[in-house]
Amino acid sequence: MTRIALYDLDRTITRRPTYLPFLLHAAWRLDKKRLLFLPVLVIVSIGYVFGLVSRARLKEVNQHLLLGHAIPAARLVEIGESFADKTLHENIHAQAFATIAADKAEGRRLAMASASYSFYVVPLARRLGFDDVIATGSMRGEDGEILARIDGENCYSTGKLGLIRAWMEQQQIDPEQDDIRFYSDSESDMPVFEIAHEPVATNPTSKLRKIAEKAGWRVIAWG
Repeated sequence: MTRIALYDLDRTITRRPTYLPFLLHAAWRLDKKRLLFLPVLVIVSIGYVFGLVSRARLKEVNQHLLLGHAIPAARLVEIGESFADKTLHENIHAQAFATIAADKAEGRRLAMASASYSFYVVPLARRLGFDDVIATGSMRGEDGEILARIDGENCYSTGKLGLIRAWMEQQQIDPEQDDIRFYSDSESDMPVFEIAHEPVATNPTSKLRKIAEKAGWRVIAWG
């Protein structure tokens, strides 16, 4: 039997979200003038709130505005590494390090499942000792540059579950038989909680806390 410890990233392992901070970190290094588009991001976000723009499209538009349509892969890798260092030192719950280490000591395979982009989630997960990453992918241009377009599913809610199931199938992990412990802060991850043998509501929103307490799940708060 395979034993898995599956973690969400934003506001679960991290104290604050990482998506917009990454875009600002990257824009500052790629082209500072693109920060002038920040008011446009606010307008697009209002469109998302009113259901005019999907979450996936919101991410694509924001990336296009702040980073451009295409970024050389090597440059984005470099920026992803520097952002991972910054996040590791400034934005990780102290208790997360101990919990991750305890799961590894139990012999669990560590997997991070995040709606954030893989180009900065992968280096951060590596620094935290994770074995696998399931995250939102990006399309590539003809010359290998990373485009402001999502490749496949946005790793969020049911899309996250779909990507986790695809990863499990590839890794020959049986969600019915293998032991899955899942940590997340948000009710948006309910599709994943439903396949977990041990759901752990971690720094939960008030809505998730109510769900967890009613269901008898373990609740932990690291704030």
